[in-house]
Amino acid sequence: MILYLKNAIYIDWQTFEFKKCTIKVEEGIDKNFEFINENEISEKSQVIDCEGKYVTKSFACGHHHIYSALACGMPPPAKNPENFFEILKYIWWNIDKKLDKQMIEASALTTAIELAKQGSTFVIDHHASPFFIKNSLDIIAKAFDKVGVSHLLCYEITDRDGLDKAEEGVLENERHIKENQGLVGIHASFTVNDATLRKAADVVEKYNSGVHIHVAEDIADQEFCEKDYNKRVVERLEGYGFLNYSKSIIAHAIHINENERKILKNSKAWLVQNAESNQNNKVGNFSSLGLSEKIMLGTDGMHSNMLRSTKAALYSASKNEDTGFDTIYNRFRNVHNYLKQNDFKGDGNNNLVVLDYNPRTDFNQNNFLGHFVFGIESNHIQHVISNGKLIVKDRIVQTIDEQEVHKFSREQSLRLWEKL
Repeated sequence: MILYLKNAIYIDWQTFEFKKCTIKVEEGIDKNFEFINENEISEKSQVIDCEGKYVTKSFACGHHHIYSALACGMPPPAKNPENFFEILKYIWWNIDKKLDKQMIEASALTTAIELAKQGSTFVIDHHASPFFIKNSLDIIAKAFDKVGVSHLLCYEITDRDGLDKAEEGVLENERHIKENQGLVGIHASFTVNDATLRKAADVVEKYNSGVHIHVAEDIADQEFCEKDYNKRVVERLEGYGFLNYSKSIIAHAIHINENERKILKNSKAWLVQNAESNQNNKVGNFSSLGLSEKIMLGTDGMHSNMLRSTKAALYSASKNEDTGFDTIYNRFRNVHNYLKQNDFKGDGNNNLVVLDYNPRTDFNQNNFLGHFVFGIESNHIQHVISNGKLIVKDRIVQTIDEQEVHKFSREQSLRLWEKL
């Protein structure tokens, strides 16, 4: 069905040009839109009056973890973590071990709803459920598809639950990539041995894919790597060829030295910054010094609000970095460039948001970035269009029953918490 947005103010997401117009949006993967005269609107079409509203490209998340969705409000861990390794051990690794089919589905559905309502129509997710690995990515994909959020998925391979589970992780990534667009997920260097890393690298090479991995999120990752392999994390990944692929995503990259920054800058890989998660885990702040501009933004499973993540990235910047409004906005939008460069589907021009934003000061092409940082919030998102289909209307998801999903999710959260 053709969707029309009449009386809209379109903001070009790259040039910030404002245009009063009526927009004809074509439905389908990677379709387009066009500006038309209002008298060209077809009868019996879906029409949204956008008088006084702003329309621009929708958002996307460069690094998410749906497996954390049921953690909000959970009981405290058995031991109060004293460092990042213990945060993983007593919280996140304890949670992911307990996830089953229903919990994964609930996590994916609620995450997709939150993404959609907060303006994101594409997500890159990094999943873990070591005792429910096979077909776990299918469950997530189907949940995202139900809501209408496009996706790029992977399963995080790790040795920490046994080499048999690591092998299952490799197979799940390969199975998914055979039939879908996807990446090869690895937890982190310090939880995979050389044999496992070689298997992951073989899948990346076989399918001309890329790795999605946490790198030096905490100094412990470097300490393990130097102790066990006599090299630093980025050097180890370079040795396996992971950095030769433009599809590869390096998450965090906080505790890296000058040589590692040089390697990453000269590589084809992309980086993703997760400011709030880094602050929450007290692991330090990301620095772009010595790196390329191939930096995206993610939430690391903290939430699904990319506008919030963008502000956090700006506020966490060091005084030595060039992180003005334009730099942060470019990182916010870089995920689109990553997806386009690698020919991933689902982030076409017919992915749009309609903002019910009533600015308190003049709003124009020249001061767009100031309003983006200090004015526009997720509560201004009124309608969301994904692949030309209206998936959020008047702040309500149209593709699935939100109340039923949240009821199901609450039930699954209780089941999970009982197992912790």
